[in-house]
Amino acid sequence: MSNKTDTRISIKHLPEPEYFVGHKACGGCGGSLVVRWVLKVLGERCFVVVPAGCMSAVGFVYPQMAFGVNAIIAPFAATGAVLSGIAAAIRARDDLKDVHVVGFAGDGGTADIGLQALSGVFDRREKIIYICYDNEAYMNTGVQRSGATPWGARTSTTAAGFRPASVGTKKDLLRVAAAHGIPYAATASVGHPADFLKKIQKAAAVDGPSFLHVYAPCPIGWGCASDATIRLGKSVVATGLWPLAEWENGRLTITRKPAAFAPIRNYLGEQGRFKNIRDDEIASLEQQRDKAWRQLRAWERETTAS
Repeated sequence: MSNKTDTRISIKHLPEPEYFVGHKACGGCGGSLVVRWVLKVLGERCFVVVPAGCMSAVGFVYPQMAFGVNAIIAPFAATGAVLSGIAAAIRARDDLKDVHVVGFAGDGGTADIGLQALSGVFDRREKIIYICYDNEAYMNTGVQRSGATPWGARTSTTAAGFRPASVGTKKDLLRVAAAHGIPYAATASVGHPADFLKKIQKAAAVDGPSFLHVYAPCPIGWGCASDATIRLGKSVVATGLWPLAEWENGRLTITRKPAAFAPIRNYLGEQGRFKNIRDDEIASLEQQRDKAWRQLRAWERETTAS
């Protein structure tokens, strides 16, 4: 793991401690990349909390991707609460002032089951970092729809043949975090690691709660190739379906602004979960995207002006 104060951290630089014997996650797992890259920045002095999800299933099997830091599995709904407890214990000790308290949870454990506890840790202004690795469904329990499943995606609870396959739109977790008035929140994608690493460094420097919402493909749940993870991580940004932005001390900044959006059809075409989507539904997705971007740009102008 790299030194957390190193401002030259590169995704291509692998110190000896970062070499390990594979991992137990599925091939192409975006969540496992998120965990590795966050700990690459934060270093060894971390306390990690993981709820009962994919990363708890694969992250405690020595030596394959075993956490090299202090880590605990929390109840599914309690990531934020356990983070609060650890942060309180750290405040009571003088020898732990330079450690990070970080939680890794999927979209189900963040947008749905864990939302109340997440709100609580934000309200208490604890010095924690919360990472949501978003694979857009409850992957560990059978690919059920979550509050972050995109419109039109097939899941085991929104099967093809129902229109649309997934009703509603993704919960806007960046706005949820910003509405709590926390110092720092951002979106990121495994397809843009340099942007992601910079945002982790910013989160690590915050004196209070910070939140990162990270796009993390799941080849098994999405019906895509295991080598498509990074490609999809770039494509989703290029299509405008996953804006890269950060909320910092009351101001929103869009950190990547495509000059023109790439065709959504190409992005959807790599994923089996969208194989039954119709042309009119793709047009509807484009309309939703354009509306979301108008709102995002307006939010950026509003906070910049103030």
